[in-house]
Amino acid sequence: MNSNSNSYIFIYSVVMVVVVAAILSTTATLLKPMQQQNIKNEKMSSILASVNIESTPENAEELYNKYVTQELVVDTKGEIVNTFVPAKVEGKDDPSRGFKVNIKAEQFKQSQGEEFVSPLYVLKNQGKTYYVIPMLGKGLWGPVWGNIALEDDFNTVVGVIFDHKGETPGLGAEISTSIFESQFVGKSIFDKGGEFKSITIQKGGAQTLPANMQDHAVDAISGGTITCVGVDDMMNDCLKNYVPYIKNQK
Repeated sequence: MNSNSNSYIFIYSVVMVVVVAAILSTTATLLKPMQQQNIKNEKMSSILASVNIESTPENAEELYNKYVTQELVVDTKGEIVNTFVPAKVEGKDDPSRGFKVNIKAEQFKQSQGEEFVSPLYVLKNQGKTYYVIPMLGKGLWGPVWGNIALEDDFNTVVGVIFDHKGETPGLGAEISTSIFESQFVGKSIFDKGGEFKSITIQKGGAQTLPANMQDHAVDAISGGTITCVGVDDMMNDCLKNYVPYIKNQK
């Protein structure tokens, strides 16, 4: 009796495990397209938000196709290796388009001394042209990322959007608040002599720097030093990859 009972329990357990696994696998497969679309919408919304264009998950792609006139892919020499126009129907799934560039993979190539490419987004709104540069780096507890928008002088910051995977609430997580992000508006990534400076996140405040450096700095977050260092490094490392392209345009 006990043997039969144990066999029944074992068989029942195996069947339940198989059934549950099948249900979870099917659910994951069915939800994958929706998850991918959500990631796509979030990425588009972030690019738009860097130039102060508000969007929702429902209209993100529509607005992206309206305002983003070109997706460029540039190499280490600053040459354009691919141009994609989002408004066109054809080529939406082209893996070589700027939107599809895997920045993490390109950063790995760079770390190995290999050739790599960088995506650049061109937006037009109310008669003005903006250039949006995507960024990816490391915070205290995980990756940090964002977008920085420049005016057509390739120098003046229009806006930035930051996000993170798991920075500490109230401390490093403050990088994704408007209070922190708004400090970057109007700052410059080149000095008056045309030398690349990036934008420093200064512990103690930008006002502690010499007057000629304050245009290239913002105040750090109190208690979020390591995250701020990560964002500082991210901006410098990512922006400098576009310097050859920017100099080619002047």
